[in-house]
Amino acid sequence: MADPSRKMALECARAALDKKAENLKLLDLSELSSFTEYFVICSGTSDRQVQAIADAVASMMKQEGIQCLSQDGYSEGRWIVMDFGFVVVHVFLDALREYYDLENLWAEAPRVKIPSEFYGQAASRLN
Repeated sequence: MADPSRKMALECARAALDKKAENLKLLDLSELSSFTEYFVICSGTSDRQVQAIADAVASMMKQEGIQCLSQDGYSEGRWIVMDFGFVVVHVFLDALREYYDLENLWAEAPRVKIPSEFYGQAASRLN
């Protein structure tokens, strides 16, 4: 894969899915934004799960040698925003995600297809 930013965004998605993130979307903002290239948006069902998803993403990025530039919302576990520069990860509780509706706000952003193998055993239950 030629685009390293896209590769890292997909790795963030994989790390989130490994912690059972729900309704994951990967938005390509490279032509629409000057502050980031990709949004990873996903949901958790509890504050602990939201934190676990954020922890998994942070750990994976650290292994890749990429530092989080800023993070907000971790202690509450309702909406955690992690800024890695070229990728911004949003992990929401379901109700908050619906309220802020980032997917609609960035509706013109192309969606990046998540490879089915990222879903592991859950892939067989998707359809």
